[in-house]
Amino acid sequence: MKASNELKYRRAGTCRILALLALVVLSALPAAGQIDTTEQEQTDHDSDRRYISLFDTDDILEVFLYLDLSTFLLKKDRAASFDGRMVIPLSETDSLDKKVTVNYRGKSRYERCRYPPMRVTFKKPLYESSDSGKIKKIKLVNQCQANPQHEEYIIREYLVYKLYSVLTDTSFRVRLLKVNFIDTKKERKPIVHYGIFVEPEELLEKRTNSLEIKTKALTQEHMFPAMIDRLAVFNYMVSNWDWSVPGQHNVMVLKSSRLDKAGLGIPVPFDFDLTGVVNADYAIPPPGIGIETNRDRMFTGICRTSEVYREVLLMFLDRKDEFYSVINNYPYLSKADKKDITLFLDQFFVQLEKPRGLDNLIDIFLDNCKKL
Repeated sequence: MKASNELKYRRAGTCRILALLALVVLSALPAAGQIDTTEQEQTDHDSDRRYISLFDTDDILEVFLYLDLSTFLLKKDRAASFDGRMVIPLSETDSLDKKVTVNYRGKSRYERCRYPPMRVTFKKPLYESSDSGKIKKIKLVNQCQANPQHEEYIIREYLVYKLYSVLTDTSFRVRLLKVNFIDTKKERKPIVHYGIFVEPEELLEKRTNSLEIKTKALTQEHMFPAMIDRLAVFNYMVSNWDWSVPGQHNVMVLKSSRLDKAGLGIPVPFDFDLTGVVNADYAIPPPGIGIETNRDRMFTGICRTSEVYREVLLMFLDRKDEFYSVINNYPYLSKADKKDITLFLDQFFVQLEKPRGLDNLIDIFLDNCKKL
């Protein structure tokens, strides 16, 4: 037994060393804004370069996606790609017309959904704005199924991204879409769904002057403390159990040159379809994790002192009006949906507004936190 424990500790120590080495190497790299793109710019011969602001407004963007939809929906080969066109109307008389390649993405949604998420690659880049670079690839999150309930799920997931942006600019920007799927083989009628464009990683890196860190050896203790604590409490607030820093499951990790504590990562969450805010009928927690429904909250943040938890929770209380404003001012969400989400968040905030409730919540965090 003693030898087994020593081996366990050695392996844990090795993982920590690998993680620290990865961060040290990345800290020596130039900031994202300093990467030399001269060669790329020299090979870019787009004479009709035009700009579109994807993420500067909350208005729905309508797009038309032409592809072999019938074959795409069969999902025979996860690695398959599909050539097509994406048309983005700019006005009644003008539009962007781009050749694209569409690939499957996602894991659980690929298996579960009739309409799996996509990664859209533009043959010639899409220029988001004059100072934020070009978009070569972008994630498109589709409705899982073709019914009004799943329209609601997409709009709610979009709002979770917007809620997290209340806390920090180091978050993915998103744009709600109305996607017109048009089958190029004309074997089925056009389908109109809601969807989400998620800001490409390259744009996020450039906007935040950061670089992505890709290593499975990272844990929450390798993250910038204020950011990982904020994320852990946010995931508790929206009831998100489907995330993890090790393995970077639904979490992207950035290394920023702006922060004083060099070598620490910044977690950026994504994919919120299983949260209690979305409340999807398929969001069933796996057995054995300690909750029975997707609206049962669980805390999986790193262990801190009660004083640290108190400070973070009071910061959330200060932002309560901003959170609720995101929900109540969004025009594409019904009154019933707004009421459902705010009542769900009330369960969290009512604890923060009373000293005893705040103390009880801190005790819950202390009892369930990860001891790393």
